[in-house]
Amino acid sequence: MALNRLCTSRGEALSGTPWDVYPRPQLRRDSFLNLNGTWEFAVTGGAGILTDFDLEITVPFCPESVLSGIGRHYPEGTYLCYRKSFRLPEGFRRDRVLLHLGAADQVCDIYVNQKLLCHHEGGYTAFSVDITDALAENNELLLCVRDSLQDRSFPYGKQTMNRGGMWYTPVSGIWQTVWLESVPEEYIQSLDIRVTGTAAEITVSPALTGAVLLEGKEYPLIRGKATVAPDTPRLWSPEDPWLYRFCVVTGSDRVESYFALRTLETKVVNGIPRLCLNGKPYFFHGLLDQGYWPEGIYTPPSPESFADDILAMKRMGFNTLRKHIKIEPEQFYYDCDRLGMVVFQDMVNNGGYSVLRDTALPTAGLQKLPDKLLHRDPRTRSRFLQTMEQTVAQLKNHPCIVYWTIFNEGWGQFDSAAAYRRLRRLDSSRFIDSTSGWFRGRDTDVKSLHIYFGPWNKLKPAEKPLVLSEFGGYAYPVEGHIFNPHKAYGYKSCRSREDFRSSLEELYRSRILPAVPKGLCAAIYTQVSDVEDEINGLLTYDRKVCKADEATMRAIGGQLSTAIRG
Repeated sequence: MALNRLCTSRGEALSGTPWDVYPRPQLRRDSFLNLNGTWEFAVTGGAGILTDFDLEITVPFCPESVLSGIGRHYPEGTYLCYRKSFRLPEGFRRDRVLLHLGAADQVCDIYVNQKLLCHHEGGYTAFSVDITDALAENNELLLCVRDSLQDRSFPYGKQTMNRGGMWYTPVSGIWQTVWLESVPEEYIQSLDIRVTGTAAEITVSPALTGAVLLEGKEYPLIRGKATVAPDTPRLWSPEDPWLYRFCVVTGSDRVESYFALRTLETKVVNGIPRLCLNGKPYFFHGLLDQGYWPEGIYTPPSPESFADDILAMKRMGFNTLRKHIKIEPEQFYYDCDRLGMVVFQDMVNNGGYSVLRDTALPTAGLQKLPDKLLHRDPRTRSRFLQTMEQTVAQLKNHPCIVYWTIFNEGWGQFDSAAAYRRLRRLDSSRFIDSTSGWFRGRDTDVKSLHIYFGPWNKLKPAEKPLVLSEFGGYAYPVEGHIFNPHKAYGYKSCRSREDFRSSLEELYRSRILPAVPKGLCAAIYTQVSDVEDEINGLLTYDRKVCKADEATMRAIGGQLSTAIRG
């Protein structure tokens, strides 16, 4: 079957080293050596086996993508081997040299000068290794990555070998930036930023001595901690995304970072439970964001692509993106922080999926199912919880994230009450949606519904804030901007752009706006853009056509904000 080779404008304009931006905006040093670009590439039958590297691949794009230069998926059980030679630039090296990798799906071994230095499992979280003792003047870096979609104990999201409908092209190998930095012997490994009212507590790990510099003031670190308070507190919101930038100086190390002041709480207002931002009821007017790109699949062609999507959604009046069962490079969250876009962040699902149990029966109305005994495999459970902990550790400092989703529509769901308690111990500051869609229990901060076909009378007052975490999905194909001309997927077919726009407006005016006085606090429309066979985006897959009318959508967004204020 011939598929169209769609490409975004950013992809068409690519030149130079891809993704040549500092990958970690909240722990920034002046030391950065980007290893993206052309690598030697080979496929082998075993880890660490050195063969003839007869191919080249462009990192950080997965081999399934057009931008990688490979454009194919390799069979189960093979190892993707990446090799690159490098020399450290003059003046780069301090005391230690660290190698960082944003993400590689899903098991990665790192060799430097033929020495195995790191074994990492999990395809969505960043990891690093100290390579100092293995370095020479001329160096060989070898990364061997194995990916198995048959092993459902690893988080895998929407990947499948038989793509189609709501399932997409699989991703393997390196899909985020590979880079080096050099640090002093005693260096800042991580920051923990906890905002309390109009102040922020900053914890340095390890507990080094030094100071935090903010707005011309110096706050000493006491046992690795400092509490900083801006003179004129300014609260972060999508309408005013104010960031406080600061430096941490310890001995011979120095990093730059930022925080934002904002509060999240649930209040009962006029007898209705509401999600509140900065003390006031706030309507989270959002879209499902899958994070797929036609030429890069999991990786956008350039870091600016994230801002393009965010700003396009803001122009239509949206203030929230639900990042759907995927963890992005930190650039995405930084852009949401600085541009003003709330993020509802999903955990990445693992475990088996059943069409009957997880989709057909719930859609027909069977939405209660005890989950303590579901997905009982201990390895599957352990890997999900481990990835959840890594996700929180990696993303918790980003103010844009206000809401965690643990399980989505029953996929891989198990003992959601215990998962809720575990996540609450990790992060006591954000809203938690334990079960988005159905199979709800009592341990959750919201009542979370998915409604594509009705009944809409479920949008009624509840004991907890009411969130419509998925709805819509109206399909409209734009000729010349379709990934798969032979198949289309969506939840309602629209015959023309006018039909699409009028149907979308009617959906919001007849279903969403009337539900706000009844307790609706958030509504997440499916979705930002088309994704492969799915043609239910507000943008086409190549991001070149906006199907919706910006002025109409902005007006609806304003009316939703007014409605929740009463």
